[in-house]
Order: sequence, then C-alpha cells, then structure tokens
Amino acid sequence: MEYLTMKAMIQNFASNESGAVTVDWVVLTAALVGLGLAVMAVVSSGVENLSTDIRNELANAQPNADPFVGNTDVTSGSDVALD
Repeated sequence: MEYLTMKAMIQNFASNESGAVTVDWVVLTAALVGLGLAVMAVVSSGVENLSTDIRNELANAQPNADPFVGNTDVTSGSDVALD
C-alpha cells in the first residue's frame, strides 16, 4: 500500500508546475543583472573620462570673466537660428 502512495507522490511531483514560474523569473532577473553589469563595464570608462573633463573645466573656470566675449559674431551661417 505504501508503494502506491509513493508512486502517486512521485507522479504528482513530476506533473506539478507551480515552481516553473519562479524559475522563469529567476532566470530573467539573472539575465537582466548580467546585462546591467555588461553595460556598466562598457560605459564606465567613458563616464569616468567625461567626469574628469568636467572636473578640469570647472577647476579652470573663471566665474567673473564674461563668457560671451569670443562669441560676438552671430551671422545667418552659424548654428544659431535667427528669426
């Protein structure tokens, strides 16, 4: 009698799909984390270089100087749209 119940339990376990959704979510989450790490590895050096450039520009900035001294020539051929 106990053999039949063990066989029934094994069949029930084999046909049960309640954990399949959990496995899918774990795999998808792991894939997203891996993708995020890959993107971070590719982008991090560019962001570091850009932040260094910004830091240097801010360190060399002269806040009392007029920033428009060199840009007085605005013509129709420049990038500025005139209306």
